[in-house]
Amino acid sequence: MPWQPELQQLAASLQVADLPRWLTVSAIILLAATVSSTVGFAFSAIAGAMILHYVPNGVEAVQTMMSASIGIQAYSVAGLWRSIQWSRCAPFILGGLAALPVGVVLLLHLEPRAYALAIGAALVAYGSYMLLRRPIVLQGGERRAADVLVGALGGITGPLAALPGTWLTIWCGLRGWDKVTQRAVYQPYILVMQLAGLGALVLARPQHGALDGAQLAYALPGLAGAVIGLRFFRWMTDTQFQRAIYLALIVSGVALAAK
Repeated sequence: MPWQPELQQLAASLQVADLPRWLTVSAIILLAATVSSTVGFAFSAIAGAMILHYVPNGVEAVQTMMSASIGIQAYSVAGLWRSIQWSRCAPFILGGLAALPVGVVLLLHLEPRAYALAIGAALVAYGSYMLLRRPIVLQGGERRAADVLVGALGGITGPLAALPGTWLTIWCGLRGWDKVTQRAVYQPYILVMQLAGLGALVLARPQHGALDGAQLAYALPGLAGAVIGLRFFRWMTDTQFQRAIYLALIVSGVALAAK
């Protein structure tokens, strides 16, 4: 069979001694993917604390979450394909790709506690505030310069904290877009940034950043969770979706600050 060599390579990567850990991490990914795919982001924040318990190496943990997230985002983008306007996504993606090297450098040289608590506290404060007040909607037309800056911020925090889409999610909510329009913007952005970030980590640390079959296979439970989560998303109203986003931001902030 044409795929037999790839299956043999994956089996060789999953050594018997590592199989329990792989199954445990896969179960964590499946649960986190199901929850996060309902709103389309926050997978790494939900799964991160538990994954770090089993994958203590920071770079390897980020690679694991990125691999799983690629499976999640690829399925979500495929499901939203007809609603995606690439001209609307382009400023965010360009800003993110331009700032991505900064995030990779900071990940490799900065102590995580130096930024995790501050970002986590900001997300909790914002999510809590927005739950308790009427939605804020920015008036006006296109805001290309701001779109690029928001994308750049995600390019930095993507590798740094595995949170590429958080700031864009907040920005989409402020624009007052409906749930499909929001996800048709930040889901493609997250997918592009995760692919670029994973490639950048491999290039930046060729001795320690190389991916093996076991890590790539984490995309499978991520994909399974995305199938379930996207079904819940379709049942939600726009108001329910927006409140779920605020709750996800709070959970993201708590999880990040607790790392």
